[in-house]
Amino acid sequence: MDVDTRLLRYFVAVAEEGSLTHAAQRLFVSQPALTKQIKQLEARLGTTLFTRSRTGMVLTGSGRALAKRVPALLVDWDRMLRETKATASRAARVLRVGFIASAANEATPHIVAEFARRQPGWRAEMRQASWSNPSAGLAEGDADVALVRLPFPGQNALRVAMLLTEPRCVALAEAHPLAARDVIPFRDLWDEPFVAAPPETGRWREYWLAADERDGRPVRVGAVTEQPDDWLSAIANGYGIALAPESATRFYARPGVTYRRVTGVSPSRVGVAWAPADDANPVLQDFVRCCLESRPRHEATT
Repeated sequence: MDVDTRLLRYFVAVAEEGSLTHAAQRLFVSQPALTKQIKQLEARLGTTLFTRSRTGMVLTGSGRALAKRVPALLVDWDRMLRETKATASRAARVLRVGFIASAANEATPHIVAEFARRQPGWRAEMRQASWSNPSAGLAEGDADVALVRLPFPGQNALRVAMLLTEPRCVALAEAHPLAARDVIPFRDLWDEPFVAAPPETGRWREYWLAADERDGRPVRVGAVTEQPDDWLSAIANGYGIALAPESATRFYARPGVTYRRVTGVSPSRVGVAWAPADDANPVLQDFVRCCLESRPRHEATT
């Protein structure tokens, strides 16, 4: 019988937190999605792992036995996976750079060129990730280093250095009534349908819906997308609007979609992230230094 390691990670989070709510927040997933995964693991193992009560989730005897073994198993699995993939990349002298959306914006080509100058014979291979993978492949070992939007799931287990902040704007269909304005207060968007990331991205999805900045007003979701092209199509077709970093106005221009400034919503942050195991990796750390040295002057001093 094979068990998905993701189910084991969810099990560990619930066991350690003793609460589905707290575990869901830690994992950046919704509570219903987490409940479903725990039930799936119990079904595969043919045993009950938790007793559920109003006070939380309590491990059964079977659950305690599993909880003793799984954390070490996951640590070994993650290390083996990263080392196997990284070894192949080092042999080819390729640094796998995952990125979300516009990466580090206009600084990205300079970062790549400076890395090539510092590490002759090495190539920074840029790999764009879907919005359903906010760590840009770093968490799965598919990237050695990543240019990411903060916050993202699993961030606390990684090294993260801030590079820049930029305002968020709103993307709307050109025919939308609010497109006639130059600046839109966020409160005027609260009742609009939004184009959202998949529910399993949890807090990542909530951040881009600004769910915590609506004074308790619920979010209306008009469409769910994973890729930029699908996102733009949904907006152009009038299925919803979306918050976006200001750089989207330059990197994701499309007929039928317009961008407007938004007030009353927090800015977006871009960072470079890597695994703690690579703190002493000279090639990867050269790439990190290239990123840090590319920061706008005001960002570097904050």
